[in-house]
Amino acid sequence: MKKLSLFILVLLCACKTDKKNEYFDAIKANDVALFAPASGEWLYSHKEKGQTFEQFENSKHITPTKEANIIYIKPIGNFTAIQNKQIELLREYLEIYFQLETKIGEQASDDIIPAHARRELTKDYEQLLAGYILDSVLKKEKPLNGIALMGLTEKDLYPKPEWNFVFGLASYSQKIGVSSIYRLQDEKLTDSNFNLCLSRLLKICSHEIGHMFGLHHCIDANCVMNGTNSLPETDEHSIRLCSVCQKKLNTGINYDNKKRLNELADFFQRNKLIEELQLMKKDMVSTR
Repeated sequence: MKKLSLFILVLLCACKTDKKNEYFDAIKANDVALFAPASGEWLYSHKEKGQTFEQFENSKHITPTKEANIIYIKPIGNFTAIQNKQIELLREYLEIYFQLETKIGEQASDDIIPAHARRELTKDYEQLLAGYILDSVLKKEKPLNGIALMGLTEKDLYPKPEWNFVFGLASYSQKIGVSSIYRLQDEKLTDSNFNLCLSRLLKICSHEIGHMFGLHHCIDANCVMNGTNSLPETDEHSIRLCSVCQKKLNTGINYDNKKRLNELADFFQRNKLIEELQLMKKDMVSTR
């Protein structure tokens, strides 16, 4: 009887695995191969090896537990009403994207960052040291029930003195990261550029948190996990995870793929993100 029960359990697990694989096989047709990198693009100057699904499976990566299963966003700085609207939409998006509860933590002034961790390049342009925010702010504030913590600043970031800037920085072992909205907003966020800037924010934050869940840069398809050197390159990258990276994320978090897909499509439709919606519709058609 015990052998029969074990056989049935193994059979059920195999059926579930086959069904998931059918989903990823179906959406693979919508992956778009990358062109050879041009001068100035990420892969032109970074000779990355990529990460196969098997390498991801065999790597150490976090999985949600009953004790730690919430993603937190911590705003740092003085945000306008329209910027706060984007932060709330980011929270909603990340909750759908990772299929995990996502909360906005207590906002902090950037006065918590001392003079030695900031640099003033002009009278009206100041940057914050990303590493300081990770080590001296976020590491101390990560909630016990948090699986990932993303700081979000309204001022520009730099990773070290010889670098001009960085969109975001993360400590994958600590599961903390920080991103800036400064360069995503075309100098000033308005109603007319709201959707473009929102799309950039969704890409940058889902990319960085994706790293926290063990995903490396994607080098095979146009994917939100592609590395980026510039805002134009970010704009060219898809907000969609390619089929292989989706399979990695699903293996780590174990959510319902079709539920996630439908919720992403609904989010894009409600927020009039038309190109993003079309990507989801293609996957929906493929998986019917």
